[in-house]
Amino acid sequence: MFCNQCEQVSKGGGCIKIGTCGKKPDVAALQDLLVYALKGLSLYAIEGRKRGVIDGEADEFAVSALFSTLTNVNFDAERFVTLINKCVELRERLKAKVGKAGGRTDFTDTSASFVPEKTTAGMVRQGEATSITPSEVNADISSLEQTTLYGLKGIAAYAYHAQVLGHKDDAVYAYVYEALSSMLNKELSMEDWVALALKCGEVNLKAMELLDAANTGRYGHPVPTEVPLGAKKGKAILVSGHDLYDLEDILKQTEGKEINIYTHGEMLPTHGYPELKKYPHFYGHYGTAWQNQHKEFAEFPGAIIMTTNCLQKPHDSYKANVFTCGLVGWPGITHIRNHDYTPAIERALQLPGFAEDVAGKKVMTGFARNAVMSVADKVIDGVKSGAIRHFFLVGGCDGAKAGRNYYTEFVEKVPKDCVVLTLACGKFRFFDKEMGDIGGIPRLLDIGQCNDAYSAIQIAVALSKAFGVGVNELPLSMVLSWYEQKAVAILLTLLYLGIKDIRLGPTLPSFLTPNVVDFLVQNYNIKPITTPDEDLAAILKEEAVGA
Repeated sequence: MFCNQCEQVSKGGGCIKIGTCGKKPDVAALQDLLVYALKGLSLYAIEGRKRGVIDGEADEFAVSALFSTLTNVNFDAERFVTLINKCVELRERLKAKVGKAGGRTDFTDTSASFVPEKTTAGMVRQGEATSITPSEVNADISSLEQTTLYGLKGIAAYAYHAQVLGHKDDAVYAYVYEALSSMLNKELSMEDWVALALKCGEVNLKAMELLDAANTGRYGHPVPTEVPLGAKKGKAILVSGHDLYDLEDILKQTEGKEINIYTHGEMLPTHGYPELKKYPHFYGHYGTAWQNQHKEFAEFPGAIIMTTNCLQKPHDSYKANVFTCGLVGWPGITHIRNHDYTPAIERALQLPGFAEDVAGKKVMTGFARNAVMSVADKVIDGVKSGAIRHFFLVGGCDGAKAGRNYYTEFVEKVPKDCVVLTLACGKFRFFDKEMGDIGGIPRLLDIGQCNDAYSAIQIAVALSKAFGVGVNELPLSMVLSWYEQKAVAILLTLLYLGIKDIRLGPTLPSFLTPNVVDFLVQNYNIKPITTPDEDLAAILKEEAVGA
């Protein structure tokens, strides 16, 4: 086993015995074999497109399968066995279609023809033979290849959520196959891989745009909404993850059952969507970020549903209360099938729920692009008058590794004439801080999930147009935290858009070699975070000099 795709890798740049996330070596090997199988599928998919042969089921499968390998999604070995067999089945079906259309089918790479072993143990051995090794991650080309692969997994996450709601674009699927097949080409240069990585950022922008259209088209544009952090007396279900469609189904199926629905982690921003807000039993938010679930889930007196990535190994104290759905999986945990949440509802009715109302703070969410741009005139006037000195986008993934208190301290020390934009679960380091407002504009604006990064980009683009300057000339600084592969995809998108001077932490990705880091510094002036005081002083000094 060697896995280096997330920020919390073990010493030495990768997890080699068991993942910090809880992933076991057999699951790691099966995930690697699934990616390998997808590379073989991609060869026929690309050839098929040349002949007008497109298999929609294969396209959707490729995205779903890639998302399944993202950190903290699926830990169930048998589910991966099913996915690998399905991938080979789709590969052979597509191969036959391509051959019938007169396309090439004589690919020599073994990924295009391998036959999965009959047993799980046999598949694990096959997977181990396809896995990367620590020695390979020292090469610059291998580094860029891994960066592209991990960005590709991020694209898959966004594209999956969009396609669930019926929003698809062949350009996304075509790039997925292009990137996967390129990983079989040993003739590509470093320059080729730089281009593929930047194209990953370009296509990820398209995937995020699709997801934004899917979510807002079905649920309306988010509106500023006050969300209680306390609890209401009665039975309860906690929904964690990211998926709005799953949440909608849960809300519908619990109507009239006297069960209150709470969000956890990245589901907090769902309270801002008009078509979800209308359910009276959609009550409030419980807990903070994903890495705190062991404590928070153990204390929650109801059923818990995991909709996407963010799952940790459930403790025995609450294991019976946890349910997974969609692509999420853990051995021994009840999996919801066909969007029928009856098992989770029945469990919630069995559990005590909250014995009484629990007082708590309230937080604001729902400041997506429409909400922010509806007050653009006030924002622009605030900047021109000097009332608003600077904007800081402080967001990204949270995690348990040391060094993330930096983001709490940074926000606490942001001057009172500055506004903080935030998104993703990194905000839970400071989401309940009382920061006041500037001329009626809150100083802390929650844009949404990591899935809502498109909104943040559109806000920046709209402001740059309003001021008649490029995004890099705005009084805006990005201070980002990363954990998993969606963050890699977002970073590549920012680089594709030419955005510079990003501060990144808590550590730089272990899969980046010194030469690749130098390239990012030289071309995009990416900086590792230092201390809040030093970074704030440097940013505001640079702004003053620029002014």
